[in-house]
Amino acid sequence: MYAVIKTGGKQYKVAAGEKIKVEQIAAEVGQEIVIDQVLAVGSGAELKVGSPLVAGATVKATVVAHGRHDKVRIFKMRRRKHYQKRQGHRQNFTELQISAVNA
Repeated sequence: MYAVIKTGGKQYKVAAGEKIKVEQIAAEVGQEIVIDQVLAVGSGAELKVGSPLVAGATVKATVVAHGRHDKVRIFKMRRRKHYQKRQGHRQNFTELQISAVNA
């Protein structure tokens, strides 16, 4: 069984036993969280799509770790104008272990 969840403004297809990295969530390491924004639930050829959310569907996950992604380097340049700008960014993430998908 799998589900499509929405968290941090993004959508993820998850199944029980998977690890995913999502936008940072304010939760302690080891804490179990329940994600109730489930957009779709599927099992084999059967698919239940919500409008916009599937009623009563939840996904249980455990917070494994918090961290930061690799640095994304931003370089802007205007040719022949003597303009160069360098900038970097590291996005925070939370790693989740999906334990159960409840339809």
